[in-house]
Amino acid sequence: MSKRQASEALDESGDSPASKRSRFDDYTMGMTPASADADDHPTPPRDNGEADDKADHSSDDDEMDEEDEKAPIRQAEPTAGYDDLYLDTIDRNVLDFDFEKLCSVTLSNINVYACLVCGKYYQGRGPKSHAYFHALDEDHHVFINMSNQKVYVLPEGYEVKSKSLDDIKYVSDPRYTRQEVAELDRVPRRALTLAGKEYVPGFVGMNNIKENDYLNVVVQALSHVSPLRNFFLLEDLSSAPELVKRTSILFRKIWNPRAFKAHVSPHELLQEVSLRSNKRFTLTAPSDPADFLSWYLNHLHLGLGGSRTKPHSSVIQKIFQGRLKVESQAITARADEAQDRLRFEESSEIQTDITRFLLLTLDLPPAPLFQDEQERNIIPQVPLTTILAKYNGVLAQELNAQRRRYRLLHPLPPFLILHIKRFSRNKFVAERNPTIVTFDAREGIDVSPYVEPDPNHPHPPGEPIMYDLVANIVHEAVRQREDVADSAVGEERKTWKVQLRNKATDEWVVCQDLFVDKIQAELLYLGESYLQIWERRRTPTTAQGKGKAVQR
Repeated sequence: MSKRQASEALDESGDSPASKRSRFDDYTMGMTPASADADDHPTPPRDNGEADDKADHSSDDDEMDEEDEKAPIRQAEPTAGYDDLYLDTIDRNVLDFDFEKLCSVTLSNINVYACLVCGKYYQGRGPKSHAYFHALDEDHHVFINMSNQKVYVLPEGYEVKSKSLDDIKYVSDPRYTRQEVAELDRVPRRALTLAGKEYVPGFVGMNNIKENDYLNVVVQALSHVSPLRNFFLLEDLSSAPELVKRTSILFRKIWNPRAFKAHVSPHELLQEVSLRSNKRFTLTAPSDPADFLSWYLNHLHLGLGGSRTKPHSSVIQKIFQGRLKVESQAITARADEAQDRLRFEESSEIQTDITRFLLLTLDLPPAPLFQDEQERNIIPQVPLTTILAKYNGVLAQELNAQRRRYRLLHPLPPFLILHIKRFSRNKFVAERNPTIVTFDAREGIDVSPYVEPDPNHPHPPGEPIMYDLVANIVHEAVRQREDVADSAVGEERKTWKVQLRNKATDEWVVCQDLFVDKIQAELLYLGESYLQIWERRRTPTTAQGKGKAVQR
């Protein structure tokens, strides 16, 4: 029965208005919600006992709980004519997608959204999520999903498909076509940041958070190894291990032609490297670039499905792995009774082993102990070809009671990594050899004298095997200031920079943290070269007889 019918029934009883009102209230209070809405025959009014009061309150509480549990109404799509609502609040200057995608409240990396107004990360976008409350508290309404780059407006919850957001989606996850990748080394490119600063894609600064310059130079050098770079720019590695995935993202951001800023940060990659290496390589402690490069290449090889025993089972080994012949001859010490002294004898048996390598170590001659007329240490110079003679199969080295000789074998890898060993440690102190290694980056090097002839190999014997320099990692010793804590006054600190070749313009660029500048090719050797990457020069033979001219 409705309220109108109830009031008409009470009017027919002839009672006073006050009694009518009290009886009407008692009448309607005694009706249950179901009976009041369902039929016209209400149940009799209940007594005002304690049990009935509890029952009434409990039913009211249940109804309130049900209303609270209902999710608020959310839009599936924007209202007609309001597609660009809130998009004018986006601030591209505060957006930085280089750091690890963790919720700023829960520190979770699952279902993370970035606020396009303040740049902070929040988890989820549901009515009880942190992004939802951030939209209500701070009046920030536009969020992007960091996994699929979809943009949503909160608290309404609908997706925004405006073309004006494509630049943000591209910066978050750059993608390249095969045509764009093929032109990276052929067509000179210039780009502008949001602030109007000009930069060259691929030659950008990298943030040194504290002591991670050893990682910066290695990543910068590897990102200019053409086949490795092309692989990480084109392949879909979304299901690969996290180390491979984050390497791919960093490589794509280094070569981004639409970046908002002229630098990138390796924070995401650093976090994964620190985790996988059990904090052997971190952003707070310096490390050796050669140690990190060896660890990094081997773990990328395994992450890409490479085998520990089968050669050339990943793109890493196809690019860098070569073969080396090692001849070992044991040395024994015998007592010479006639002259009362020890006599060292070489074994007549020579053991020959074939081993594989990713980088070649070169030894520097000992640094002189004397000083020049100005009381400064004499810094000697040695040609690169001289220290490469270690692999000519003639010079022998004594190590662990053995005399060894090394020789490179065909086929040589497309890229050679040379490690110039400068640092050594004895029982008392660590030593650095400052010898300068001279080379001509314009002419390249011929490694044919260090390769054992192989009649079965297609390369004609006697012809040069030329390699051109791609990247040169240089060490610099910087003395600590007196105001630097936790370090002795005058102690040397290792810093690193990398010299990179721009193939499109045939110019050289030096990158040290956020600083990027041009450098003359004639001046490359003046620094203390530590790691070098050389690319095999393409000849008509290596170009499979297509009549291509020699390319440098």
